[in-house]
Amino acid sequence: MEQVISNIVESPQRMSTAEFRQISEFITSQYGIKLPDFKKTMVEGRLQKRLRKTGIKTFAAYIDFVFSKAGKDEMLEMIDAISTNKTDFFRESSHFDFLTGILLPQFISENPREKLKIWSAAASSGEEIYTIAMVLEEFNVHLDRSRINYSILGTDISIEKLKTAVTAIYPEDRIRDIPIMIRDKYLMKSKDPRKKVVRFIPAIRSKVEFQRLNLIENKYKVADDYDIIFCRNVLIYFDKNLQERVINRLCEKLRPGGYFFLGHSESIIGKNVPLRQIEPTVYQKI
Repeated sequence: MEQVISNIVESPQRMSTAEFRQISEFITSQYGIKLPDFKKTMVEGRLQKRLRKTGIKTFAAYIDFVFSKAGKDEMLEMIDAISTNKTDFFRESSHFDFLTGILLPQFISENPREKLKIWSAAASSGEEIYTIAMVLEEFNVHLDRSRINYSILGTDISIEKLKTAVTAIYPEDRIRDIPIMIRDKYLMKSKDPRKKVVRFIPAIRSKVEFQRLNLIENKYKVADDYDIIFCRNVLIYFDKNLQERVINRLCEKLRPGGYFFLGHSESIIGKNVPLRQIEPTVYQKI
């Protein structure tokens, strides 16, 4: 008699509406990120990976574990999984044109001997930070006088993304938006040809630092005298009241006359904040 062998594939766990709302209400209250009901499928898909990784069988058991004392580390993994968003090198490139065309020449003229301090408040895995650094290095190359000395701080809520930023190692397919002449200057290929990765050179890495920060905290443990703050494409995940509070807290760390960059889908319209618009999504502290 022919023996029939069947492969049984375990179907993915499904998240109930109540389970989704328990997670979404926690994420919104603790991290400000809005998770309306239409994002249930996204959250379910991302957390199914965490269930497989941890070996936990159901969302109910996973939620119980995450909110227990033993689940502290997994809580951070859950936040990372849910909060991860798109980022690219040279994203919204008009901001970098403004840097080189207006802001940096002005800074040199007004503050020739001072260090330029920049903060990327939602740095993710570092693409924005290293883009800024490359832009500054290229600007310095074309100066016929002393170079701009600068430092860049990157903060983000995701520990996993910050780990990538600190190592400064990226797959080769992630650097397609970097002009090839710039790539050759600031990126090193792996000595192992089987590894299709690149890393930023030490001269770039020495200019940047990273730390974890939750933007809805009441106080930010960073310096109070930044010349430029980038906070792009993160406020869209907050409600309007929280957006205003976050911008005001960020502005407390920006020197008078300093510049503030938002993402192209973000605005300060209708918000009581100490900024005036210079160009679309480019502002100056009053």
